[in-house]
Amino acid sequence: MAKTPPAKSESSNPVTPALENGLADHQPGSGNAAYETTNGNAGETKQNAGAKADDAAFLTDNFGHRLSDNQNSLKAGERGPTLLEDFILREKIFHFDHERIPERIVHARGSGAHGVFEVTKAIPELTKAGLFQKKGTTCPVFVRFSTVAGGAGSVDTPRDVRGFAVKFYTDDGNWDLVGNNIPVFFIQDAMKFPDLVHSVKMEADRGYPQAASAHDTFWDFVGLMPETLHMIMWAMSDRAIPRTLRMMEGFGVHTFRFVNAAGEGKFVKFHWKPVLGMESLIWDEAVKIAGADPDFHRRDLFESIDAGTFPAWDLGVQVFDEDFAASQPYDVLDATKLIPEEDVPVEIVGRMTLNRNVDNFFAETEQVAFLPSNVIPGIDFSNDPLLQGRLFSYLDTQKSRLGTTNFHQIPINAPKCPFHNMQRDGLMQTLVPTGRANYEPNSLDEAGEDSGPRACPETGFTSFRENGERNDPTEKVRVRAELFADHYSQAALFFHSQTESEQAHIASALVFELSKVSLEHVRTRVLSRLRNVDEELAQRVADGLAMDLPEKAPAAREPVKMKPSDALSIQKQAKKTFEGRKVGILFAEGSDKATIDELKAGVEAEGGSVFLVAPKVGGIPVKGGTLKADGQLDGSPSIMFDAVASVLMPDAAQKLSQQGAAVQWFMDAYGHCKTIAHCKGTQIILDKAGVERDEGVVPNDQLLSVGPVRHFAREPKIRNLA
Repeated sequence: MAKTPPAKSESSNPVTPALENGLADHQPGSGNAAYETTNGNAGETKQNAGAKADDAAFLTDNFGHRLSDNQNSLKAGERGPTLLEDFILREKIFHFDHERIPERIVHARGSGAHGVFEVTKAIPELTKAGLFQKKGTTCPVFVRFSTVAGGAGSVDTPRDVRGFAVKFYTDDGNWDLVGNNIPVFFIQDAMKFPDLVHSVKMEADRGYPQAASAHDTFWDFVGLMPETLHMIMWAMSDRAIPRTLRMMEGFGVHTFRFVNAAGEGKFVKFHWKPVLGMESLIWDEAVKIAGADPDFHRRDLFESIDAGTFPAWDLGVQVFDEDFAASQPYDVLDATKLIPEEDVPVEIVGRMTLNRNVDNFFAETEQVAFLPSNVIPGIDFSNDPLLQGRLFSYLDTQKSRLGTTNFHQIPINAPKCPFHNMQRDGLMQTLVPTGRANYEPNSLDEAGEDSGPRACPETGFTSFRENGERNDPTEKVRVRAELFADHYSQAALFFHSQTESEQAHIASALVFELSKVSLEHVRTRVLSRLRNVDEELAQRVADGLAMDLPEKAPAAREPVKMKPSDALSIQKQAKKTFEGRKVGILFAEGSDKATIDELKAGVEAEGGSVFLVAPKVGGIPVKGGTLKADGQLDGSPSIMFDAVASVLMPDAAQKLSQQGAAVQWFMDAYGHCKTIAHCKGTQIILDKAGVERDEGVVPNDQLLSVGPVRHFAREPKIRNLA
């Protein structure tokens, strides 16, 4: 029963707050404050209560201290590092880190694998990191891919950012490159991370939608935070619905530093380039896969490694100095910005190959703990305020997830080089330290005892010493650098770098997402922001929503025109290859086994794989013998394959044309712009499915020459796009 607050009394012994412990006035999120909206130094939205507002209107920490700024962490200068004394940031992220147990709050649904990293180009002039001193140096790695928004029991193919975290077990200790499949992020300051995730997660009063951004609270946040617009372009693009985990890029997101043996530092951004090339799903395909196989990506990764077709990525770096950084129209410390590859080419320095599946999913994939703070000598941090917050948050959250400060002793997290320190005890201590040396300095060696390890100034980790970076470190401020205020230039760069069909996919995704937003003022605000990205895009989205185009939202900093970058387009980077692709071949009784064998051999010779589909999975009599299917037609929809083919006799095709699964098999392949190879006998099903002849609908003998590519010229005939 709720406790009623005592009435105010004019007696000599009024009830004081110290005696009233019912927390009657403690309703987090309650209150309906009157506030004024202003913009900060970088154009961030600030909603501030007036000094004379009611008590319930003031945002406080958990101990009642009123906050002056909930948008920016405390920094040593506007472009300086975040200060440890920022108790507001620490409390906010500390609470956020511990909101869920035991699964991760974000990146809960993941898939992992072991592998090896090999240096293909030594770069000692750039970094003293031991890993990169000699070509051919190798080290083990563990990689975890994940979706961000959904829980551990959600599906693999929602429209979402994908985590791409790599743990290098180097001779100098573990290096964790914890990134995503998108090179930028939604926010500029770690102070806003809990707000971002709260907005995109299931709505607090109803517990849905799961693993989806198409709802009110997320787009309300987006409309009020223009810094999100660049990331929104990526999230609404095909990058957010990858075909497989093996065919997506990875990025370190932040700007880091390389430091060489002479102590000289340069900025660096990390890129993972898939050897198989990039490939994405079509939205309709992603939705159907979620229903047909919620574990589609996890299964694909496991089966690929199990079959010995090991996925691989090249590690590339963009390296640049402070002079380059200072000359750009954006700030390299801003995590919502990227550096076009045309300005700073990506230099390939290594290759990662995943060659072993986990032995136990929980012990390895679930218990692995990545920390951006895990770096090795020669790799250092920048003052990126989002990165600075992550350096605290990731370590803190492991205590909640794994229950102990000794999580580093779990085998998947333990380094493969020796480690020694004075830390002892703690929950779940599995090591058995000996002797009395749990402190230093000590002189126990003078009594013949083990005195323990010591620091080494020459070989130990030393932080990059310079702290100029166009920053005045003598000020302690809650502010963002003015250059962070350009929220639209790179969003426009990304959109204008896409092909026409990719732009249509982005516009259609925005229409779909905003159509799920019930608050009209939120849709209106987002449209007003989109006008700063591209007028035609904004109009297409408005038309798709049957809304009038609102006035353009004022830009905190006027956008600058940037030259389009082909590297940002999946379609412009597409590879015409069977390697790593799967072809589904439909057959039935009486089919010609020789034709099937020839198709299978041709695909496999090109590096692809074949999956045989039939109405039944047992031995089926065919011309030339008996053939077993790998999957039954109803359970093997064409969404599982990169291309399809069919070998059917006319009478078998006639029977199959009466089955919805067979007609849908070809209808989906056609609708998803895939190559369809077929025999003459299949024509009756193609006609019923509405499949028309084009450059991707070909006889079986042309399958190898056409390849498992998407035929997007077909798309305007098969669906309405914004």
